[in-house]
Amino acid sequence: MTHDPRAALLRAALAAAEHGWPVHPLRPGAKPPALHGEAACPGTGECAAGHRKWEQRATLNPDVIRAAWALRPFNVGIATGPAGLVVVDLDMPKPQDGADTPDGLTSFQALCERAGHAVPDTLTVRTPSGGRHLYFTTPPGIRLPSTKGTLAPKIDTRAWGGYVVAAGSITPAGPYETLSGSVAAPVPGWLLSILQPAPKPSQTPSGPVTTQSGRYADIALGNETRNVSGAQPGERETKLFRAARAMGRFVAWGDLPRALVEQALQEAGERAGLTAAECRSTLRSALNWSITHNQRRRDAA
Repeated sequence: MTHDPRAALLRAALAAAEHGWPVHPLRPGAKPPALHGEAACPGTGECAAGHRKWEQRATLNPDVIRAAWALRPFNVGIATGPAGLVVVDLDMPKPQDGADTPDGLTSFQALCERAGHAVPDTLTVRTPSGGRHLYFTTPPGIRLPSTKGTLAPKIDTRAWGGYVVAAGSITPAGPYETLSGSVAAPVPGWLLSILQPAPKPSQTPSGPVTTQSGRYADIALGNETRNVSGAQPGERETKLFRAARAMGRFVAWGDLPRALVEQALQEAGERAGLTAAECRSTLRSALNWSITHNQRRRDAA
């Protein structure tokens, strides 16, 4: 008798939905979504009013879930944004990575230690590669984006715009298995402060603002530098990260050179007690993110 995995995968999909986490089918034995893409959209059914992506079509409806998983042994995707989740994805080094590249769990443990907190106790899923998915709930009204390498190398997060493969799903490399915990804990405040998008700059009048904006950027850099220099243990890296995110927009707008911002914040972080390597790593990821997300002039913001 041939084993049919559909029953186990259906249970995994229903279990996720019972937690209030909308699910969508992934390709059998794989991780990509099984739903049609925009190019192949028939424009009927759920898409009658326009193409609906997997995040929009993820569902909590048990009847819809049963009908879908009766067709094929789909793996289970959890739409993290609509689920009110942020999942910290701790990856393992790839063959092309350097021999000294730490795995995501080691990097996350170091990040927690620098923040002055223990590794949070929450629902944890082991991935087939040996990595970890740490599940956290987000506060009501907070919309976190998914990130890649923002926290540290080999650490991504899945929130809005992302999904995770649910426990119970199976790939050729192995299964996704619940390792510990049964409840997703609230995302810790220190971690939330790092993951929240930098506030958008206030609207300013159009016209010749170069001199005024440059003066404001200089003042902002001075304030952020003093704020980082005076940071206490447990908040130093968070303050450095937020300062870099705040200053990155001025680099993107051409008000300040990146080298100047990096040097000022590097020196401030080291004065606060961080190592040179910790400062460089934090500044690189935070500035890269901020510059990328602020590549438009203030008169278009």
